Amino acid sequence: MSMTQHAEPAVDTPPAPGRKQSDGRTRQRPLALRLLARPEVGVFLGAVAVLVFFLFAAPPVRDGSSMANILYQSSTIGIMALPVALLMIGGEFDLSAGVAVITSALTASMLSYQLTMNVWVGVIVALLVSLAIGAFNGWLLVKTGLPSFLVTLGTFLILQGVNLAITKLVTGNVATDDISDMDGFAQAQKLFASTFTVGGVNVKITVVWWLAFAALATWVLLRTKYGNWIFAVGGNKDSARAVGVPVTFTKISLFMLVGFGAWFVGMHQLFSFNTVQSGEGVGQELIYIAAAVIGGCLLTGGYGSAIGPVFGAFMFGMVQQGIVYAGWNPDWFKAFLGVMLLGAVLINLWVQRTATRR
Repeated sequence: MSMTQHAEPAVDTPPAPGRKQSDGRTRQRPLALRLLARPEVGVFLGAVAVLVFFLFAAPPVRDGSSMANILYQSSTIGIMALPVALLMIGGEFDLSAGVAVITSALTASMLSYQLTMNVWVGVIVALLVSLAIGAFNGWLLVKTGLPSFLVTLGTFLILQGVNLAITKLVTGNVATDDISDMDGFAQAQKLFASTFTVGGVNVKITVVWWLAFAALATWVLLRTKYGNWIFAVGGNKDSARAVGVPVTFTKISLFMLVGFGAWFVGMHQLFSFNTVQSGEGVGQELIYIAAAVIGGCLLTGGYGSAIGPVFGAFMFGMVQQGIVYAGWNPDWFKAFLGVMLLGAVLINLWVQRTATRR
């Protein structure tokens, strides 16, 4: 009797046709969760809800001219909310953004008027001043390691005092002189504050600039190396530096982008109203930050988009003008903004937890 055992050859059973084997680690999340992971989805739904609400609550909103006015109000917030959002994705924020807008407008106005120069000289000098303010904020942040809250709070107070003091010293008043009859004014107004007609409705040029800047910012974030740097330094700057990301350049350039936005909005205000009040701008920085937060950007950095703040700014413009068209007390505007901000934060928190849940 032989003691040798012969094992039967193993037979592999092929999987049933049409079935794919998966170990769970490569299982793709449902489409709904992948959509929720997008930072702009929540604010888009919120913007639609606010629009539908005011379409019923305030019938004048349905008029084309009213919607053009809402878009204009949204654009003046949205142009600044875009660079503020990029800065927040990079892990910082700027409390001086509101008064920096007025600083830029005051610089262009007073330089042109007091020296009787072409207004384009003032516009270019104002751009250099705005970029310098942003570069200073970024440089001080990087060199000292102080939180951006403290750095930009200091800049906010400095600019607020300088705006008032220098304007009174130079003009003898709290506002600048009218520059509408100076050389170059008409050309600058066409660029920064003109109006065009679409279907019989007058639309401000800032709406076009707002959407163009949003498209450019989206392309930069999603399709360029610089966009990867922004997310990297916002997520973890030490890890980003370890893999070769130029953290110093990225931080400073983001603050300079905020300076550019402040210059552009400042020029719009100047060439829309021909004069500038030196005490304005205080509190606007919170509006810009709130629009970015409502748009899905996190204060902790490393998360957000450029499209989200577009919808966030639209919600602000919609509420601001919708309250007026509905005939309600406009004093409730800030209360609405507070509710919107808290609601957006809670929704973003829920969206993140839901999207990352396995």
